[in-house]
Amino acid sequence: MRWAVILAGGTGSRFWPLSTPSTPKQLLPLSGSTSTAEQAVARLSGLVDLSRILVVTGASLAPRLQELLGLPPENILVEPRAASTGPALVWASWEACRRDSSAEVLSLHADWVIREEDAFRRIADFALTTARKYGRLVTVGIVPTRPDTGYGYIVPGTPLDDVARSVARFSEKPDAASALDLMAAGALWNSGLFAWPASVLFEQIRAFTPEIAPHVPLLSAGDVPGFFRSITPVSIDVGLLERSPAVAVVPGSFGWDDVGTWDALARVRRRDRTGNVAVGTVHFHQS
Repeated sequence: MRWAVILAGGTGSRFWPLSTPSTPKQLLPLSGSTSTAEQAVARLSGLVDLSRILVVTGASLAPRLQELLGLPPENILVEPRAASTGPALVWASWEACRRDSSAEVLSLHADWVIREEDAFRRIADFALTTARKYGRLVTVGIVPTRPDTGYGYIVPGTPLDDVARSVARFSEKPDAASALDLMAAGALWNSGLFAWPASVLFEQIRAFTPEIAPHVPLLSAGDVPGFFRSITPVSIDVGLLERSPAVAVVPGSFGWDDVGTWDALARVRRRDRTGNVAVGTVHFHQS
């Protein structure tokens, strides 16, 4: 029943000039010898079968990703247009449900760095189990290690059990002082790692996401281009998770980093004794 959806359509513009439209961040070996997209597929081993991994991307990247990742061609879902994460995840979850009516979906991004992969698999497994057990949309909140102003935060609410809690509210990219206050209150980083039964996602989309809900029947009719022409672009966070009362959060700590900026390389690559990070043949002089 378990499916994974890897979002791989971004350009990683903040990593220009290394990241370009033809070779975006997810195709770069930012933290090792292989690309972050390859690492994303590899870390799902033992959690989701390769035949049940779907990748959502654009037309220009689809051939390279299919070759690089070794997935069946039908598992590379090519968006007719970029419309943010909401439509992409609805389409991918619909496709999983079309192939498996009891599909449970794990959603992740192709450009993350995860340093503790066993811990990632344990938390992802728990998130999927929690989503099924409570009929919820589950987000994994990363235990913060610093008051980062580049991430959104999740404030946990009432407990569902010893680990999972409802979501009291989301806070999008606060200033430094607010981030410290959020950390002190037990808030978690919004990682973008989600889990849900596909049936619950569609139920909540129908109830809370008018930007997408009226157009879902086009997917059932096989009209994917029509669906993307009709919807209003919206992120899954804004369009659904911040509106739905059926959202839960589970905490995770597995060395997660979205490597959003050049500064992040100093967190995911080994530094020399003067604090420099080198990839390839590099000579530092008084640096």
